[in-house]
Amino acid sequence: MGEGQGLFHSLKQLLASLIGIARTRAELLSLEVEEEVERFAKLALCAILSLFFLGVAVVLVAILIVVAFWENDKLLALSLLAAFFSIIGLYSGALFLKKAKSRSRLFSQSLAEFSKDLSELE
Repeated sequence: MGEGQGLFHSLKQLLASLIGIARTRAELLSLEVEEEVERFAKLALCAILSLFFLGVAVVLVAILIVVAFWENDKLLALSLLAAFFSIIGLYSGALFLKKAKSRSRLFSQSLAEFSKDLSELE
């Protein structure tokens, strides 16, 4: 009977340890999700503010240039501005796609801890 109780006690401790490990990993995963959501919110706010103010500045500079060249070469000024904004837009779009593809790996710390746990069990 003592051996049976010892085995049952060992299994109970093993189960408690497994539950503790799972709980710790779940907390780590939850923390990573919260950090990623917070980072994304800050990034989105900065991007929106930057785009808004840069958009206002671009419109004002374009109006200024067209007004300055209104008498002489208004079509040339408008054409050059359209070409310039098109090139900048295409370049920034390419940068955005590059940055979007090279994002950080989500849950990398949790996955590393799970891998470490598996290697210790083997």
